[in-house]
Amino acid sequence: MIDTGPGFPFAPSQRYPDPRVEVLDERFLKLRLFSASVEQLASGMRWAEGPVWFGDGRYLLVSDIPNDRILRWDEASGAVSEFRKPAGNANGNARDRQGRLLTCEHRGRRVTRTEYDGKITVLAERYEGKRLNSPNDIVCAGDGGIWFTDPGFGISGHWEGLPAKEELPHAVYRLTPDGRLLQVLNDLAGPNGLAFSPDGATLYVIESRATPHRKIWAYEPRPDGTLANKRLVVDAGGPGALDGFAVDVQGNLWCGWGSNGALGADAEALDGVRVFAPDGTAIGHIHLPERCANVCFGGRHRNRLFMAASHSLYALYLNTQGAD
Repeated sequence: MIDTGPGFPFAPSQRYPDPRVEVLDERFLKLRLFSASVEQLASGMRWAEGPVWFGDGRYLLVSDIPNDRILRWDEASGAVSEFRKPAGNANGNARDRQGRLLTCEHRGRRVTRTEYDGKITVLAERYEGKRLNSPNDIVCAGDGGIWFTDPGFGISGHWEGLPAKEELPHAVYRLTPDGRLLQVLNDLAGPNGLAFSPDGATLYVIESRATPHRKIWAYEPRPDGTLANKRLVVDAGGPGALDGFAVDVQGNLWCGWGSNGALGADAEALDGVRVFAPDGTAIGHIHLPERCANVCFGGRHRNRLFMAASHSLYALYLNTQGAD
């Protein structure tokens, strides 16, 4: 167990239902557990991101980007330890269809896979001879293809990587099961979180630098790996900002949420997780004392939502399960 650094105190609600879990639409009532409350599992990070659940080991990994490390939270003991340091300023994490860890690394501007023996294999670092910008978020499709976003956030300064010039447009890529790297989208400003619908028939992508509002777009993956039929699902509106997200078995989108840079009490009220139905309606909000960057489902029954929120890791049991 390690000392993660100065953390922030958090008191779980003594009341049920937890007032931090806000119902915005009656459809959210069946997803909320009356007798479950938001818990803080760990604190002391500088910018928590990329949570991924390892059910076979009963632990969760979460990136702490500026501290250049990936932390491991153990479900059985509650202990926090360093899984990897240095970690290439790792951001998004996922698992492939063989259970291996996939990681987006800002510093190396690459996507890697951690083998069963701990060795690291580089899966993607260049496209048409040019270096990727800073792979950000990642997901593995049912056919084994790996999809990831590549904005320029990690090369904008020394905080989440190293400063560098962008050689490629902000884009979404697909790494085919046979190892070919395809650029499938390059018309989004700051592509960020991405996830598939439960049936795999829809790919959702967050455009986190869209103006005037952040957006979630939906696409239909074709058999050849290209995308078709772009449609708008969510417009964050006003001061709301989207980051990473996960999808449950009903197709609801659980999105890391915060302000778009505005300050004050109104901005603080936005911090947490905003939940959208498949039709794009906001149906619920989990209020956290920190802006939430990304989430994943895990636990024995995949019904526990883990939330990587700025300095801390939070969790909430739900009456639904993660789609993957």
